Amino acid sequence: MLNIADTLHRWCREARPFALATVVGVRGSAPLPVGTSVAVDEDGNAVGSISGGCVEGAVYELCRQMLRDRRTPQRARFGYSDDDAFAVGLTCGGELDVFVQRIDPAAQPHVSTALSEIAQGRPVAVAQVVDGPERLLGSTLSVLGGRHAAYGRVDGGPADRAVADRARALRAGRTVRIDTGGQADECPERLSVLVHVHASRPRLLVFGAVDFAAALSQAGRFLGYHVTVCDARPVFATPARFPHADEVVVEWPHRYLERTSVDERTAVCVLTHDAKFDIPLLRLALDLPVAYVGAMGSRRTHDERMRRLREQGVTENQLARLRSPIGLDLGASTPEETAVSITAEIIAQANHGTGRPLTQSTGPIHRPSELASYR
Repeated sequence: MLNIADTLHRWCREARPFALATVVGVRGSAPLPVGTSVAVDEDGNAVGSISGGCVEGAVYELCRQMLRDRRTPQRARFGYSDDDAFAVGLTCGGELDVFVQRIDPAAQPHVSTALSEIAQGRPVAVAQVVDGPERLLGSTLSVLGGRHAAYGRVDGGPADRAVADRARALRAGRTVRIDTGGQADECPERLSVLVHVHASRPRLLVFGAVDFAAALSQAGRFLGYHVTVCDARPVFATPARFPHADEVVVEWPHRYLERTSVDERTAVCVLTHDAKFDIPLLRLALDLPVAYVGAMGSRRTHDERMRRLREQGVTENQLARLRSPIGLDLGASTPEETAVSITAEIIAQANHGTGRPLTQSTGPIHRPSELASYR
């Protein structure tokens, strides 16, 4: 659902009913993850994709049928067909379980509220019952992160509390499927719930107002980061030079890092390769619970930087977190190529990727995402 949240928000504002088809299970190789959705309104307008094209036509027809007949929510499974090359199926060889339901914004105003919060960048979790007693299928409940308030309903009783509590315990910009209930003191009925979790944008802190920073801020913005460029030199740190940054700060880098907020998703990129900026900044950054710390410079600069950091009391465990020289070996030379190299390393570290070509690896291409606590 998060992949089409902007359009769904507009449809809800217009009180436009729609059918929502969501991937709730994946087996084998499939192009898109659990939580990816397609929606179709009553005029036949469609948005989103769940298979990269393989089964879109069949899902579209299911959505149209759901709107026309006002059916109860239903499940459909799509897989590869060896017998008929033109049959509906996934040519990648995997299987998808798809859950289709009708959403009426007038009858489910909390969905509109949740989508409005998402549009404003606030953390939200939308829980959707995709397996369990038929009377509860398709029930939705929203948890607004800023207020931790829950809206909507599953059964109007213990299931509401159980689902809301589980949704509050999640924090990731992705969708996860959880099982809950089955206990008399919690929720007597066993439920499988898809929780669409929208987190606030992660931060990319770029230190050093250089050409590489301009390209990196554009790449970071494209990847969904809230990008800050910071440099102590006002003549270089200007919004005009960094139009893709969300903010440009004129301040000594380590002083800015001391006062700004970071979390376990924050990426810190040090592009100054100037010891008077780098050393106090990296000493602080390597002691913070951030996702990524990288520093630009030659091998010689790196060796000198490591020596100075050790002299400042930075431990070997902390130094092991430093990605220096920054980026993956892509043979990059231009600022734009270097930005791709750096963001590729950030993505690989966030997802525990190897950075190797897929042709040199075996096993599943897509790894299940790890869960973190929801705030």
